[in-house]
Amino acid sequence: MGADGLRTQHRVESESNRETSRDASAESPVGRLDRNWTELLQEIRVAQAGVQILFAFLLTLPFTQRWNQVTEFERGLYLATLLLVAAASALLIGPVAYHRMVFRRGARAQLVATANTMALAGLAALGAGINGAVLLVVDVLLGTLATVLISSLSVAFFVLLWWVLPQLARRDRPPRGP
Repeated sequence: MGADGLRTQHRVESESNRETSRDASAESPVGRLDRNWTELLQEIRVAQAGVQILFAFLLTLPFTQRWNQVTEFERGLYLATLLLVAAASALLIGPVAYHRMVFRRGARAQLVATANTMALAGLAALGAGINGAVLLVVDVLLGTLATVLISSLSVAFFVLLWWVLPQLARRDRPPRGP
């Protein structure tokens, strides 16, 4: 990208930041909570699809013909992975149940804060569960060296995308609002 392209990109980003600042300052606290709740629900919908597919896959494994050929390590890994994905499912669906229980009780701020915590914990459990499933499948299919390499790369990729990049983006941007 040339110098003109960089100037244009910087100008667009600056205008976008000014608009976001104006919109945020005009937003009421109740409006902000409603928007945060809606955004959180949309994010959870994306994660739930992955949880459901992975959970269904894991639930069918013990009923396959090759199941009696797995090692004790693989059985333990399977159980740990199944429990992680079950926890992810509970945590990612939890905000909906919480909402039903506190509906029309004036607890929107508490709902958003608790749902955010559940979503973060659910994503951590989902990431661990996905990587457990990768480890399990690769261990069944390939040798030890390939299992260690592929599983390590998978974990590193998740950590990079789900932790490092967001932390880098947060580093220079203080939180806005309550």
